[in-house]
Amino acid sequence: MQALIPIPPLFLAQIESASRTNVLALFAQSGPMGWFVASVLVGLSLASWAIMIARFLQFQRASSQTTSFLEVFRKSQRFSEVASQGDRLQASPLVGLFRAGYIEIDAQVKAYNEDHPEEQKSYKIKSLTALERSLQRATNVEIALLSRGTGLLATTAAASPFIGLFGTVWGIMVAFQDIGASGSTSLVAVAPGIAEALVNTALGLAAAIPALMGYNYFARRLRDFRSQMTDFTLEFLNLSERNFL
Repeated sequence: MQALIPIPPLFLAQIESASRTNVLALFAQSGPMGWFVASVLVGLSLASWAIMIARFLQFQRASSQTTSFLEVFRKSQRFSEVASQGDRLQASPLVGLFRAGYIEIDAQVKAYNEDHPEEQKSYKIKSLTALERSLQRATNVEIALLSRGTGLLATTAAASPFIGLFGTVWGIMVAFQDIGASGSTSLVAVAPGIAEALVNTALGLAAAIPALMGYNYFARRLRDFRSQMTDFTLEFLNLSERNFL
């Protein structure tokens, strides 16, 4: 029978001591740089979660009220009837588009009547192209409002792993400095530096992964909203051409 290799008692003692030591307790012994990296990562993570929760609730309201607004818009006989419903459905980005188009039509109708005082008052617009430009500007404004904060999600997803990697490298450097200072390679000597490296690595990933998933989700929802706004713009222009030209 093959003999078992004896394990040195000192090594067993080090393993037992390390197993009883909490990693976070070891991280508490980190220097200012370790704490700074950790605080940056925690701050980015908290900000990302706050943005994701706020945008998710906003998108849910916008989606629900967009459905309601389209029902009102397609059932109404006059634009003034739709405008009266705008305040209760203002979370929908289509309300912003409609208001921009309605204001442009009203301005063009007034300008047409001022230019033709001899004619009976009529509801005609002068330029469908100008109306389209107004709707396009409104689309850009609504997209900007919906996408507020998502840039930070992209920044967090891209930068957090590298910030965590910096913390990892710094922790390993601290571990080597501790070895040099103590002249020992025991786990007790290197544990604080290794704990600093591991905790910052974990924090970097914990900040980056949810931010990346959130950014991709909201980017897809924004594409859906933009598509809805493009369809609404075309529908609005068709109605305007039939009724005001």
